[in-house]
Amino acid sequence: MENFSEMFVSTFGWLEQSQVGQLVRMTPYLYPVLMSLHVVGIAIMVGPAFLVDLRLLGMGRKVVAVTTVTRLLLPVSHIGFAIVAITGAAMFTGIVYVVSKSAASPWKFGLIVVAAINIVIFHKGVYRTVSEWDARVGAPIAAKVAAVISMVCWIGVIFAGRFLSY
Repeated sequence: MENFSEMFVSTFGWLEQSQVGQLVRMTPYLYPVLMSLHVVGIAIMVGPAFLVDLRLLGMGRKVVAVTTVTRLLLPVSHIGFAIVAITGAAMFTGIVYVVSKSAASPWKFGLIVVAAINIVIFHKGVYRTVSEWDARVGAPIAAKVAAVISMVCWIGVIFAGRFLSY
């Protein structure tokens, strides 16, 4: 853990002393506003993503095609991701040293990386064959595995993020 903390601070410590970091720490109510927007962004990002994952796991397969679900819900999820990324980066600048000391940090950032890799592998891999299993057919095991990994990762990121606060 100490090596992670040292590496983290040596890489990102300057952010806390930046003008943005000082602004986040010193402006009354800015951090709670950013945190609240972050939570809203998480809901907008993870809610639709979970619905896509549930569809991949078979829920509603006789009602709605995978491509319809992804076309309608992933753009909403992308908006949530933008909100999360912006607010998360802003909050991070104000508390780099606190984050570096938290045992939850490697989990949160590691799970974000795993989730991102999972998304790339899914879209570059099994999703390219979606026309074969789009509607009324069960998704292939690779799609189901990607859905489970996605759900586990985002739940883990949310939990780890809450542990960063304490």
